[in-house]
Amino acid sequence: MSTFMAKPADVERKWYVIDAAGQPLGKVAAAAATLLRGKQKVTFTPHVDCGDFVIVINASKVVLTGRKLEQKKYIRHTGWIGGIKEVSYTTLMKTRPELAVELAVKGMIPDTVIGRKALTRIRIYKNDSHNQAAQKPEKWEL
Repeated sequence: MSTFMAKPADVERKWYVIDAAGQPLGKVAAAAATLLRGKQKVTFTPHVDCGDFVIVINASKVVLTGRKLEQKKYIRHTGWIGGIKEVSYTTLMKTRPELAVELAVKGMIPDTVIGRKALTRIRIYKNDSHNQAAQKPEKWEL
């Protein structure tokens, strides 16, 4: 028996909804990354993009465990000399909780062509309403 290799034309993509309310940020991000890569499928092939679409709702209600809310910082660089900007996760979760979830998922996806393509299939919403009702997404339990 030969090893099964998925072909890009044969990949069927589904839509999944992950409710992040009351869940740890890492657990939500890990579930989203698994779905985006398609690793939960029997037909997973590492060199083929066989992942699904993911909708994360209630991003503002995600929980950071321990003292991460006070100690963890989001650091970026503007590109100018001395242009390091840092924002604590307390501020980030109040202003842009979607970015916090997106950064966590991005850290769990490989930095390759397939990984960058997979990140285009995630939609993150601050509250419990989303615009993808027409796609009939299935609920994914953590």
